[in-house]
Amino acid sequence: MTILYIEWNSFGNEDMKEAFQAEGHTLISFPFSNKEGRHDEVVESSLMEVLRKETPDIVFSFNYFPLISNVCKQVGIHYISWVYDSPYVMLYSYTVINPCNTIYVFDKDLCLEFERAGIHTIHYLPMAANTDRLDRLTVNPLNTASVRGDNATDNSIAPQIPAQYDISFVGSLYTEKHNFFERMTTLNDYTKGYLDALMSAQMNIQGYNFIQESLSPIMEDLYQALPMDPNADGVETREYLYAQYVINRKITGLERAALLAAISQKHTLDLFTHDKTYSLPNLINHGPVDNVTQMPMVFKESRINLNISLRSIKSGIPQRAFDIMGSGGFLLSNFQADFLDDFIPGEDFDFYESKEDLLSKIDYYLSHEEERQAIATSGHNKIAAAHTYRHRVREMLAPFQ
Repeated sequence: MTILYIEWNSFGNEDMKEAFQAEGHTLISFPFSNKEGRHDEVVESSLMEVLRKETPDIVFSFNYFPLISNVCKQVGIHYISWVYDSPYVMLYSYTVINPCNTIYVFDKDLCLEFERAGIHTIHYLPMAANTDRLDRLTVNPLNTASVRGDNATDNSIAPQIPAQYDISFVGSLYTEKHNFFERMTTLNDYTKGYLDALMSAQMNIQGYNFIQESLSPIMEDLYQALPMDPNADGVETREYLYAQYVINRKITGLERAALLAAISQKHTLDLFTHDKTYSLPNLINHGPVDNVTQMPMVFKESRINLNISLRSIKSGIPQRAFDIMGSGGFLLSNFQADFLDDFIPGEDFDFYESKEDLLSKIDYYLSHEEERQAIATSGHNKIAAAHTYRHRVREMLAPFQ
């Protein structure tokens, strides 16, 4: 098949293009900016011209864009999108019902939400990892990442690399840009108290998020402090915007900070994040790492890799977890229900249910090296066997072949 690939600065571009081509498909690249995602006459005209000239079988993009969907609808061509961001407000554009769309989301509960609303263009598809590329990453004598030149790899076993870190976390602390919560400086005392109690309660519950449904009593004060309105082509509510883009991000930041602080009281902890100023006793802040080579090397070189999911993710497995397992790293994650569809706790990864459980499991796995390595190997092998980008390409395109 011929695929028009919408190319913007998205995660996974090279892995996805490689997968399409390895499966025998032809790619045509269309440069794009996600800032143009809803409407831009110049971009729409350019895309229309390319589609009519090249006549591809499919248009593909990471994340969903109403602009692309509307053009595909006009031309009469299938549009496949794979959404890895959460939250992702463009899923609430009325254009998602365009019959040209096949939209994949990595969160099963989110998919069911749309199904219950009678929307049948949105489907569940977990994320993936490129184990071929990740297995080729190794360490040179200067302890920097490099890629082995051999083309042959054994996807059944991840290369063993000596551990440099005991416990690592790669991710945002939500103290950087887009921290909307801290902009709400005019909230009244009632709203502040309501939010404090609501966030405290949510932090004690895993597997169910009640923030959005609890905001009605304080919505007017939230809006006055930080005006946010639904998009003109959207059916999202104000409650959705404040819950997912403001409050759940704040909760995630608080939760991550609390867990990291608890861990660092007992262990040395290596943190890789954009906030270079963040510090704790026994915490080594390395700053940010790139997603392609540096991040996988952290996963390979860590005895324990933490995943602390963003609270707006309902049941889905974050991309970070696939990258950890795909790199051959040991994954210790908060509980996400979708893990249980494809992976076995204690065999492919493990999860914690509370701060106390997290600390206990860290102690256990640091003192049970062979068991930890066996779990990391099993997780890697399951990714290689059924959860690579090539597997996902086959699943995406099967309905059209």
